[in-house]
Amino acid sequence: MNSYLLFDLDGTLTNPKEGITKCVQYALRAFGIEEPDLDRLTPFIGPPLRQSFIDFYQFSEEQAIAAVEKYRERFGTTGLFENIIYFGIPDMLQALQKQGKILAVASSKPTVFVRQILEHFKLAQYFQVIEGSNLDGSRVEKKEVIAAVLQQLGNPPIQQVIMVGDRIYDVRGAAELGIACVGVRFGFAAPGELENSGAIYLADTVRDLQQYLLSLPC
Repeated sequence: MNSYLLFDLDGTLTNPKEGITKCVQYALRAFGIEEPDLDRLTPFIGPPLRQSFIDFYQFSEEQAIAAVEKYRERFGTTGLFENIIYFGIPDMLQALQKQGKILAVASSKPTVFVRQILEHFKLAQYFQVIEGSNLDGSRVEKKEVIAAVLQQLGNPPIQQVIMVGDRIYDVRGAAELGIACVGVRFGFAAPGELENSGAIYLADTVRDLQQYLLSLPC
């Protein structure tokens, strides 16, 4: 029985491309790096932000921490609302809730921003638990976020839990806790990323995702 559904935020419930890439662009500019092509910055959507600055721009640990601070300078006031709910998401959440599924959000984004985004777009009402990372840089790995969500849900049997996400980090984080993951192709995964990650199902559209999740036992 799969009664508990944990959703990633970026690339799963909403399309945050404009906000995230513009804030990364803003942070890079503070280090003298100009990146006019926002499409080149989409790999920042999904993984922990600090590590992305290290991986993609060879920043030192100290530089990456400073870059995250610059990123949040813009994101906290403007970037978090440069976001679009994927068409059909509210209807899907309403249908799942009505069926009796218990819904939660497990995001690598800081919890304070996750809550602001969900409340702004009137999605918070569908979730019993909303968790993300901490502003101090702790609990950024998806496994840690999922574990925090499960604890708040009373540690239900993992057989009753499904993670839903658009990146390999969602699949791997869930797998580390023995939880199955459904992948969504309408997010920001690279070609073949989800196909090879071990996701139990791949949804091409929100409608496809809704039909699959509604078919699961309550």
